[in-house]
Amino acid sequence: MKDDEFRPKLGKIGSRGSKAGKRYAGQVRAAVNRAGGQPQPGGRFTGSRTGRGGAAAALLKSRDRYAAFRQRRVIVKARIVKLAGKGADGARAHLRYLQRDGVTREGAPGELYGADSDRVDGKAFIDRADGDRHQFRFIVAAEDGIEYEDLKALTRRLMAQMQEDLGTKLDWVAVDHFNTGHPHSHIIVRGRDDRGENLVIAREYISSGIRERAAELVSLDLGPRTDREIELRLRREMEQERFTSIDRRLLSMRDDDGLVSPGGPDAIRQTLHQGRLRKLERMGLAAEVGAGSWRLDDELEATLRRTGERGDIIKTIHRELAGKGLARSAADWVIHDRAGEPVQSLVGRVVARGLADEINDRHYMIVDAVDGKSHWIDIGRGEAMETMPNGCIVRVAPRNTEPRRVDRTIAEIAAANGGRYDVDIHLKHDPSATESFARTHVRRLEAIRRATGGVEREPNGTW
Repeated sequence: MKDDEFRPKLGKIGSRGSKAGKRYAGQVRAAVNRAGGQPQPGGRFTGSRTGRGGAAAALLKSRDRYAAFRQRRVIVKARIVKLAGKGADGARAHLRYLQRDGVTREGAPGELYGADSDRVDGKAFIDRADGDRHQFRFIVAAEDGIEYEDLKALTRRLMAQMQEDLGTKLDWVAVDHFNTGHPHSHIIVRGRDDRGENLVIAREYISSGIRERAAELVSLDLGPRTDREIELRLRREMEQERFTSIDRRLLSMRDDDGLVSPGGPDAIRQTLHQGRLRKLERMGLAAEVGAGSWRLDDELEATLRRTGERGDIIKTIHRELAGKGLARSAADWVIHDRAGEPVQSLVGRVVARGLADEINDRHYMIVDAVDGKSHWIDIGRGEAMETMPNGCIVRVAPRNTEPRRVDRTIAEIAAANGGRYDVDIHLKHDPSATESFARTHVRRLEAIRRATGGVEREPNGTW
């Protein structure tokens, strides 16, 4: 038979290949994970580079990851906020809250600044945004931000670099906060480019490009991280009760059977991995199943993230109570977050109010109640509750969660139609109903989806 001749051997219809081939593919994926790589999407369109900045994000992502290893670390949180309806009022409230008292090093109110001025009129910025479809909110926090006396210069250089990457001039304001352990900058960018069109930024640039640019600037200012700095940070992470870079590395080291073997030629890294696994074992999130083999909990990342958030809440309670001179045992602290116990009706004095989630504008309130306990309460969006001074007396009651008439109607129609609901199904179920009446039920479902995630909307509009 000639070299260019072959006889194909067809398999069975519906066959997905031999088990040997699957095992080999699994070995390849495991090797990629161990090397810290990411599997290629195989040409599947994801839209991550649609919009401005996609090319810059791809370039930053393709550079040598070992060269980036010594870069200073920067955390960037981003959110796109729609301004339609009550969104504009929420934007005004958010801007006012960012300028509240006690956020500077001296405890003074925060001051908005821009590209060319150290003092910017927030009202004028909001007025310019009238008619905008959306705005971007960013929080930029360098791990070594405490080394900066002033963050304005860093923020301006970052925004100038973003303008170059996005190919458009940006209309933005910012305010720096020093009231936490990590100094950070809040940046608000209008959703318009320099031609007056809607500003669309590539998802990949938002998720990683801005962070990489900020890390470059901080590394230029403070120099690259030394071996000693990197080792000290990793040793601190080894005992932390939150999700760390060591945990991320351990998850990537899992083989096809879900096991982790922390051995290797690097003695320091092996020690860090082994120490972290022992810590996770004490937390009930890892188990040694053999000599040098460990199995990680399936909910490891989610559990550690929740634990870290709860630890931050406890630190906040301690700081606020100590600052007000209130002596309360930790046993008398009660946390009412979305994952904790629900709030029962209580009366007490407001000790403090602040942002539990700055990027999503979720607020908390600490109430020293008449039951002798201090309650940390997640009160939701800032614009949903009026401003109240510390020291005032409040009554906190749970939100009414009883089903409404509209909820019962939706449940009745869905029960009769295989658990599904849409306008057409409603009109077919109740011929006397109007289309506008049925659409009020759709709006109710949308509100429930945003608040609880208890319902799901399919691509064809069916719930």
